[in-house]
Amino acid sequence: MINRLRTDGISWIILIGILLLFLEVSFFDGGVLIFLCIAAFCIYLGRKKLPSKSGRLLMWFGIIVLVVNIFNTVAFKFSLFALLLYVIFRYADSKKSPKTVQPSFKEGAPPLKAPVVLKRAAIQNEWFGRKKTPEGVYEWEDINVQGIIGDTVIDLGNTYLPKGTSVVTVRNILGNVEILVPYDVEVSIHHSVLAGAIEVFEHQEPRVFNESLYYQTPGYEEAPQKVKVVISMWVGDLEVKRT
Repeated sequence: MINRLRTDGISWIILIGILLLFLEVSFFDGGVLIFLCIAAFCIYLGRKKLPSKSGRLLMWFGIIVLVVNIFNTVAFKFSLFALLLYVIFRYADSKKSPKTVQPSFKEGAPPLKAPVVLKRAAIQNEWFGRKKTPEGVYEWEDINVQGIIGDTVIDLGNTYLPKGTSVVTVRNILGNVEILVPYDVEVSIHHSVLAGAIEVFEHQEPRVFNESLYYQTPGYEEAPQKVKVVISMWVGDLEVKRT
C-alpha cells in the first residue's frame, strides 16, 4: 500500500506538470510553443545533414534552445520543486522507519561465495550521438543500449553468437536503428514506435504511427541459435538486413 502511494505521488507530479505546461502554452505564453517547434525543426534538419559540420551545429543549436525553453517553463519549475519535496519526504520517512533485512541460513550449510566478473559492453549508452558496435571482431554479450538523440548501428556479423537466444534491446527517443544479421541466424523483432518507417529484410512499412509490431523468421522457434530484438523509440526508422 505504501509503495502504491509513493508511485501515485510521482504520477500526480508528472500529470500536474504536463497540465501546467499545456495551460502555459495555450493561454499564457504561446511563444514557448513557437520556440519548441523551432528547436524540433533544427534538431530534425541537423540530423538529416549529419555528419557535416553544419548539421552538428544546427542539431546542437536546436537542443540548446529546447533545453533552455523547457527550463524556463512554470511546469518544469513546479515539477522540480515538487520532486525535491517528495525526495525530502521519502528521506525523512526512511529515517523514521528504516527497512531491515535479516538474512536466513540453513543450519550447517556454509555460505556460498559466488565470483562476480565485470565485463564492458561492446556498445555503450550515449545521450547524444551515433552508437555502433566495434568495426572488428568483438566478444558477444547481450546488448542493452539506450539514448536520447542519435542513430544506432548493431552489426551481429562481427561476433560469434552462442547457442540459444541472444538478446538485443534498444531504447531511443529520436534516431534511426540499423541491425545487420548473418544469413544463418534466425531472428525475432518486437518494435514499438510513435512515428517512423520500417524495413525488415524484404518487408517494408514506409509510414508507421504509434504501432507495436512483431516480426519473426520462419525457423525461429526451432533454431538452436537465434537473436531476439526488442526496440522502443519515439521517432525514427528501423532497418534490419542480412550481412
